Amino acid sequence: MSEKSGKYDWYQTNCSMPIFLIVILLGVLVTTGFGCKWQSKEVKESMKPVELTYWRVWDNKDAFKEIIEDFKAIHPNISISYKKLRYEEYEDVLLNALAEDRGPDIFSIHNTWLRKYKDKISPLPETITLPHTVLKGTIKKETAVELKTTRSLNSKNLKNDFIDLVSKDAVIPEKIKNPETGKQEEVEKIYGLPLSVDTLVLFCNRDLLNNAGISRVPQNWQDFQEDVKKLTKFDKEGNIISSGAAIGTSKNVDRFTDILSVLMMQNGAQITDEQNYATFHLMPKELKGLREIIPGAEALIFYTDFANPAKEVYTWNEEMPNSLDAFIQGQVAFFFGYSYHLPIIKARAPKLNFVTSEMPQITGNKEFNFANYWVETVSKKTEHPNEAWEFIQFMTSRPKEAEKYLKATKRPTALRELIATQLDDVDLGVFAEELLTAQSWYRGKNPEAMEKTFTEMIEEALKGEKKLKKIVEIAAGKVNQTIK
Repeated sequence: MSEKSGKYDWYQTNCSMPIFLIVILLGVLVTTGFGCKWQSKEVKESMKPVELTYWRVWDNKDAFKEIIEDFKAIHPNISISYKKLRYEEYEDVLLNALAEDRGPDIFSIHNTWLRKYKDKISPLPETITLPHTVLKGTIKKETAVELKTTRSLNSKNLKNDFIDLVSKDAVIPEKIKNPETGKQEEVEKIYGLPLSVDTLVLFCNRDLLNNAGISRVPQNWQDFQEDVKKLTKFDKEGNIISSGAAIGTSKNVDRFTDILSVLMMQNGAQITDEQNYATFHLMPKELKGLREIIPGAEALIFYTDFANPAKEVYTWNEEMPNSLDAFIQGQVAFFFGYSYHLPIIKARAPKLNFVTSEMPQITGNKEFNFANYWVETVSKKTEHPNEAWEFIQFMTSRPKEAEKYLKATKRPTALRELIATQLDDVDLGVFAEELLTAQSWYRGKNPEAMEKTFTEMIEEALKGEKKLKKIVEIAAGKVNQTIK
């Protein structure tokens, strides 16, 4: 066999085409500058189709349409199957599905549930290796696939890119054994990332304020108290016929736990310690000798005074309707709510003349606002943790992608970079204004039990049969039973 015939045999064996076609093809490739490249076995394996299931509560698939398309352009082998569930059934369905190994790869949970779900979550890995579609070439661009290893977000990135609250909630320290030294070392792991962060604000019925001669929304809690006195109307029997504010009780006040919590924070209470145990029943070190009543109890007094008939600011009671319903029906002037209440109010009362204002503060004290948000996380049982976390990072930490979700849903941002873009927004500006001072707190592994405890604390305070300090101590003790 000649050298020439040997080359011919090689082409026949490896490329399975006649020699004259090989010559023509080589000529074309040389002139175009694009060489014949066979993908490695590793790249081929990584390009196998992957379908990720994604469960959430609040948004329709349309909110993620553009983001999913952008992600697929980079990772064409990854598909996202999105499912929206009703809030009332979500947690039960999710827990049952995870227990039976038929749960989603990616799911959304409330920020206060993170430690409760910790054992069911696969934390964000330090690095992620996945195939990426990239453009190659200088003059003539060609699409190619490369296997890339990229560093994931870390706690430093979270502090730099997201508002302060996110790193506090999403980063959970863990003790692991160092294989080299054999010693226990603490490492920080990220368990979830948010698409947005909502904040608690004051909704004001402009017509009721105008009728009472109130020209501007309250700037602080003292203004708020004075306005409530002017706005509350009683009949001859002393029954409330028009309320100044929906505050003071528990069961008929939306997010009453958040309102009372932020009052405690504003008043100087330390809600939890570094181990996440409730400490709102204690006098903070910096206030010892300066106050007689613990700030947590003072906040409880302030809150319940609005539902106490013996007080000047009496404006609400347990017989009143749900606070949101009352605001929509024009029965109450002030309502505390979040941005997700906006579309509800506008849909049910399109002619209601209302405005939103920042949460009142205590004059002279440090500013505190309250956050309420959900995070996206990855199931511990997923077969594709890298692909799932890559998608979460893609949509939450890239401003251009996150902005697509925010515009579609009209929600406040979680990214520092995007706050300025929302400040002038008619609807979102007031919520964005509060983001940098927004706080939250861990409510234990049973948030429902914590809510029940706060209900009991408020009801006991309204009865007036026990000392406030004792009521708050009992409440903190019950919350702490579910911390670990």
